Amino acid sequence: MTEHQDETRAAYDGVVELYASLFADRLETRPFARAMLGAFAELVRDTGNVRTADVGCGPGHLTAMLHGLGLDASGFDLSPAMVDHARRAHPVLRFDEARMEALPVEDGALGGVLSHYSMIHTPPGELPALLAEQVRVLAPGGLLLVSFFGTEGSEPVRFDHKVAPAYSWPADRFAGLLTGAGFVEVARLLHDPVSERGFLDAHLLVRLP
Repeated sequence: MTEHQDETRAAYDGVVELYASLFADRLETRPFARAMLGAFAELVRDTGNVRTADVGCGPGHLTAMLHGLGLDASGFDLSPAMVDHARRAHPVLRFDEARMEALPVEDGALGGVLSHYSMIHTPPGELPALLAEQVRVLAPGGLLLVSFFGTEGSEPVRFDHKVAPAYSWPADRFAGLLTGAGFVEVARLLHDPVSERGFLDAHLLVRLP
């Protein structure tokens, strides 16, 4: 595990209850994010393989939402405290501690992967290996929905996230990484943020050929 992963894990371990209370109902005020999650779930169901991983699941609220949308959803997170919370909050679902670049999932097993603002703490140079892992676990035709902070310009921007250092990305640059990993873009949505940071909220939906 790298130094930045140790720091990120420790930071999220220390804010579990606060984080869970702030984000449990957050999508009720985020219609665009809800729409993209709904489209993702429908397209995964259409593949016939509803097994889905919520990577960087945090307290498990979106894993539960995917379950409610008809997917066989499991959650994975770097933070053991987040995993413990998710298991208590959603006892009928499966949650495991795991790194996004080393998922305990067999090759080609999944119809979908959700990464909802969970790749934002990964340094740009490490993202290709992380994306390659999502390719490994997805079946042909499987879908990946990545949400992140969008920014102008041509380069990712490091900023002081409230929990741990993070990166915002130009949507075209992130989309290029996804296509370079082997994905085909299905849809993208950029919209004004609810937060005070001033970044766009960005969602990219891609599919394996």
